Amino acid sequence: MIAHRNCCTHRFVFLGLPLLLSMASLAASAQETTSPSELETVIVTASRTNQAGATLPNAWVSLSEDTIAWVAAQHSNQLFNRVSGAWVSRGNGQESLISLRSPVLTGAGSCGAFMTAQDGISLRAPGFCNVNQLFDANLLQAGSVEVLKGPAAVVFGSNALHGIINVTTRPVASTPNQLSVEAGSRDYYRLSASGAGQKVAVSAQTSRYGGYQADSGYTQQKATLRLDNEWNDWTIDGALEASELDQDTAGYIQGYEAYKDEQASEENPNPEAYREAWSARGHLGFRRSWNDTTEVTLRPYWRNNSMTFLQHYLPWKSTEENRHHSVGIQTSAILHRDVFRWLLGMDFDQTTGKLVETQTAFFSPNQPDGTHYDYEVDAQTTATFAHLSWELTPLWSVDAGLRIEETRYDYTNRTGDGSACTPSASACRFYRPASRKDSFADWTGNVAVSRHTDTTTLYGRLAKGFRVPQATELYRLQSGQAVAEIDAETGDSVEFGIRNHYEHLSYDLSAYLMSKRDVIFQDRDRYNVSGAKTTHRGIEGTLQWQLSSIWSIGGNASYARHRYDSDIQILGSRGSIEGNDIDTAPRHFGSLQITADFASMGFPLSAEAEWLWVAKYWVDPDNQHEYRGHELLNLRARWVLSQNTTLTLVATNLLDQGYAERADYGFGNYRYFVGEPRSAVLGVTFAL
Repeated sequence: MIAHRNCCTHRFVFLGLPLLLSMASLAASAQETTSPSELETVIVTASRTNQAGATLPNAWVSLSEDTIAWVAAQHSNQLFNRVSGAWVSRGNGQESLISLRSPVLTGAGSCGAFMTAQDGISLRAPGFCNVNQLFDANLLQAGSVEVLKGPAAVVFGSNALHGIINVTTRPVASTPNQLSVEAGSRDYYRLSASGAGQKVAVSAQTSRYGGYQADSGYTQQKATLRLDNEWNDWTIDGALEASELDQDTAGYIQGYEAYKDEQASEENPNPEAYREAWSARGHLGFRRSWNDTTEVTLRPYWRNNSMTFLQHYLPWKSTEENRHHSVGIQTSAILHRDVFRWLLGMDFDQTTGKLVETQTAFFSPNQPDGTHYDYEVDAQTTATFAHLSWELTPLWSVDAGLRIEETRYDYTNRTGDGSACTPSASACRFYRPASRKDSFADWTGNVAVSRHTDTTTLYGRLAKGFRVPQATELYRLQSGQAVAEIDAETGDSVEFGIRNHYEHLSYDLSAYLMSKRDVIFQDRDRYNVSGAKTTHRGIEGTLQWQLSSIWSIGGNASYARHRYDSDIQILGSRGSIEGNDIDTAPRHFGSLQITADFASMGFPLSAEAEWLWVAKYWVDPDNQHEYRGHELLNLRARWVLSQNTTLTLVATNLLDQGYAERADYGFGNYRYFVGEPRSAVLGVTFAL
């Protein structure tokens, strides 16, 4: 790893070997617990409490703890390949961009279109998102990963415009006492361990990767502490989670289909690029019931995030440092009255964030060295919400909800107002607006009608969502724009779906149409503006079919069109793009898994062949340059050697295809994040 970045590792000492070694003592004090078999999937994301997923009147996917362990993802995209309508495209190292019923959105505030959360609490504060924020979550050791698609439930507000990814921490009762060691291609190593006592569980992992491209790779550590307890009439659950990433980043390779050239794909045009990220979060939940008709939940929380990275994708290669810390509380009450079920609540979040952008070397009068931006933002978000579920008959139900939310920003410029350039600059790229205050208020709501039988749910749903402008869109301006006059993005969605479950076959199909207004973008003058319109329509499905006691098939697929729906002059376009496909939006993608489990034959071996595909897509708003798409074949296997020892294998890109994880067109060139060649990771897990 690059020598100038060893400042971070000392902060994670408390999560390192001492924590891993302490698992033995936790295991010694643990009590054996047998979890009851799950008769159906339970979803907590939609209402902050356990809810039968089969009857939920909107599209969702839940990845169970067993699925997470089976995938054993080295990167989050390997897990989200199993979610219909979701494509988490892999950057270099642990970087990623999210697509969820949407194109892969880029730009300073694009991450605000998706809510990523842990136990229902946003990983990053409202208004302070980061496109790579998924790497903060301990996905490998999660209890489940729940994905709600489209404008979501009223317990979430801004940032839940296209959907929610909620990572639930593993309860104490289901946390295994185990130690796992993995090693694989290109110096990949991961050590993970977990252990549980009666009320507390700890899970931790540390990984290292040497990288495929020159001068790349990373080390990463994550740990989760979980608490489950009873106190008087209260049920208490809580979690403390931290992560740290130290990464040498490889930049785009350039040139048409350069990813097919083995030598070019191993090059790193930005060996100086790096990323350091640290995050920590904690919450305590207090839940109490009265007379089986009322349940109250209080959940105070805090979060702390910091990140430093080189903006290697810009020719002048400035460095950004951002950080924010928050405190907040979520409150809710559930009331049951005959055929009615009310969910009421209030949320509050207080955040202080800072951003500094500097450039060490002179590039041009328009991109000078020195401090480009240095500002602080105090933000407050308050919200109230209500949701009603009404059982009209034993078969028919109506759901309706409303959330009203306000976000206030108090921005302080800590350097000179105005241009960051000298008077000789002809078109300065950096403009610092004067200190100011801004506020945004909006609402999200939904209404759904559904019909339920023992095996089938049919539903129709209307929903509205929004996202407020992010701090970087408001206060990191360019080209002389003194004030960013932008509004919150809003989206209206209509959705229809069917969910069916038989003894050996289950499927979930949904179709949606979404129209977004006041979409925020950079125009040709590099001004942050709003007013664009886009449309998003598609159909997606998930299938699970147990063919026999040995063979099963699972898979998901999505077909969608994402288009510009207004006459705008977007940065990078040459003319009107109304009606064009939005770039980085493949019309279809998905995965298929064929699994064989030979346990019924007395042989403790299971294996899976996985086929992934991504269709071609445009890489510029003019729809003049495209990426041809790709198909990949992966293999997973598990061999139970004994009651306490299990061997695993994860092999990716078995056919050794040259491909791009993500393609782009910028500054007059095709640019690609390289897909890695054939790789294999062997693992052994010991039950303690």
